[in-house]
Amino acid sequence: MGFRILVIDDEPVLRESLQVALDALGYEVKGARTGEEGLELFARESPDLVLLDHWLPGINGDRVLQRIQEADPEIPVIIMTAQGTVDLAVHSMKMGAFDFLVKPFELDQVEERVRKGLERTRLKRELDWLRAQYRERFKSGGIIGASPGMKEVLRLAEQLAASSDTTVLIEGETGTGKELLAEYIHSLSPRASFPFVALNCGAFPQELLESELFGYERGAFTGAAEKGKAGKIESAEKGTLFLDEVGELPPPAQVKILRVLEEKEYFKLGSVEKKRADVRFIAATNKDLEAGVRSGAFRDDLFFRLNVVRLRIPPLRERKEDVLALIRFFMARFNEQFRKGFLRISPGAEERFLSYPWPGNVRELRNAVERAVVMGNGKEIMPEDLPIATSRSNYPGLQVGLTLDEALNQFKKEFIILNLKHTGGNRSKAAQMMAIQRTYLSRLISKYDVKGI
Repeated sequence: MGFRILVIDDEPVLRESLQVALDALGYEVKGARTGEEGLELFARESPDLVLLDHWLPGINGDRVLQRIQEADPEIPVIIMTAQGTVDLAVHSMKMGAFDFLVKPFELDQVEERVRKGLERTRLKRELDWLRAQYRERFKSGGIIGASPGMKEVLRLAEQLAASSDTTVLIEGETGTGKELLAEYIHSLSPRASFPFVALNCGAFPQELLESELFGYERGAFTGAAEKGKAGKIESAEKGTLFLDEVGELPPPAQVKILRVLEEKEYFKLGSVEKKRADVRFIAATNKDLEAGVRSGAFRDDLFFRLNVVRLRIPPLRERKEDVLALIRFFMARFNEQFRKGFLRISPGAEERFLSYPWPGNVRELRNAVERAVVMGNGKEIMPEDLPIATSRSNYPGLQVGLTLDEALNQFKKEFIILNLKHTGGNRSKAAQMMAIQRTYLSRLISKYDVKGI
């Protein structure tokens, strides 16, 4: 990784010596004699670190530091001065300087401070890259925020991300994207450069769950690996641990998780040595945890500890505005994956997509689009490319209290309306799709008083 360093100092010998020494270390170095020249080079060259003399002709070092901080507060600036005092050092640090050097100094002192400053720049670059990757992943797919409900969820998630420790409880039906939202919070948090580790609490029996969570030492139990094992908490150190389906935690595990949340410490199985847990916890559930608390199946103290902030992801049937945006995102993804060229959704397919209630939520929608792209051809997704299940309408007219004949008549009417909408009111095409004669369809339209198509 090539770094650029800007040296601003009015002493030619020192400035040139620093340029030669830093150039020999593989850095790209620019030099400036005055504060004005330094600020001009800073704007043009975008350096990764600045070595700045405090006493300069014209604009002094304080003013240059202030201007650099205004332009980019993350750039490490090392102040150099021949009049080193504690007060001046404190003053420079308060203004945002990264470090302080008193002239005359040895070149190895400069090298050490430059290395530390550039290490911070490197970590920031990596963090920015990681966050950019997450934003690319989340910007239009996985998480869609077209509907008011999802916009509010994402607003709160972004607000929560600023905190590195606040525990979050995400509620939502299966397939709504709870883990994706947890990853989104992690990606925007100060912990983003550290691991995001997920554990499905309902996927393991009690004994295995605890070993997955806490890890174990060699010989902790019969069948334990010879070298022991790191648990999910240890694997997520400095990052985020996502506890999916937290409502499935058995009571003994609930007690141990509560202890970790409260004390930030835990024991590996078979160990007497406490380990620190520098981890943010995000939990998710598709169950009503409050009902679990009332029934005694879930500890109230753990619920309160997890429920510091609660986010509810609305089911897809409550956010129809997101359906088409999700379809387009998944269509583009599967076009690339399967080398297809779909550009649009036909009116009939769109009607099917929008009328279907999506009980499996985003996960089911994703699978439906994948099937359509794999099975279909051409530039347009057609109704016949979709899974059979999506042909079911909501049948708003069906209700308890109807006789069987009344229910069947209502079904026929809805079915006729669905097919006519799909064909844009073309009776011949609708009759062909329904495998009946056009004249018979016309009689049914009259019989069931189908209007407005």
